[in-house]
Amino acid sequence: MTAIAACVLAGCLGLSLWLAARGPGDPARTASSVLIQREPWGPGHDGGGKTGVVAAADPLASCEARIMRQPGRLPTIAIAGASYTAGTGPDNPLLSWAVVLARLLHWNAVIDGVPGAGYVSQGVGRHGPITRMLNAEGLRSLDPSVVIVQAGHDDVGVPQAPERAGVRAALGLIQAVAPGARVALLTVFALPPGGTQALQRTDQVIVTTATAADPKVIIMDPLAGQWKFQHANGGRGLHPTATGDAWIAGKVLAILRAYGVRPVPATSATQPVICDAPVGEKQVAGASA
Repeated sequence: MTAIAACVLAGCLGLSLWLAARGPGDPARTASSVLIQREPWGPGHDGGGKTGVVAAADPLASCEARIMRQPGRLPTIAIAGASYTAGTGPDNPLLSWAVVLARLLHWNAVIDGVPGAGYVSQGVGRHGPITRMLNAEGLRSLDPSVVIVQAGHDDVGVPQAPERAGVRAALGLIQAVAPGARVALLTVFALPPGGTQALQRTDQVIVTTATAADPKVIIMDPLAGQWKFQHANGGRGLHPTATGDAWIAGKVLAILRAYGVRPVPATSATQPVICDAPVGEKQVAGASA
């Protein structure tokens, strides 16, 4: 009876998350979104007050198992990143650019966002750096078609040698456990868009190291491209609003499409599963990206 009750509860939570993840006027592009509670999303925060939260002994692995059991399995995207990926800005993980991108692709997704994380920086709760987060996603079993790493801002000031080593380690890990995946790096975000000289140096180290380590890597560079989108706090904050996140998702999708990555038609009978494991800002000021 306990097992049955647990299944019913999980089903109810999944339904509530599915309803929250649906876009208005877009009934065909639905997804079963599972918000993983690894750490509270700030005092009294439940991901925006509109979503359920699933907790288990190993919730990320449990959610990934749903993907692996999926009949007619959809392509999977794995994303590991900092506070932009965690949903900081709209303060709702399910409104992050990463979740929006997964829904636009109509793909399965495993998303891990840790404010302050980088190729070297460990971020909130020491859940980083990026290599640790990628390991936690179980890429070998997941067999993703695309892996995106969003990091860089929080490594500003890190000496070049450890930064280069961190970038090479992340790419080497992906190549070893998911050799068939296209790899994309979403590099440094800044406000103003052009950033500081220190951020530009960090960005250059990431890009040059990545392209040397993997000539096929897809570079998505908000700093060099001076991406402009809606920012929180009346345009004064580093992080995006929900509208800004949607813009970023659209921009990333357009870049991926240019490299041959295609969404699954919305008419597909298989419903994507999005496993989202964000870590909240807690006491961290809005300086991380």
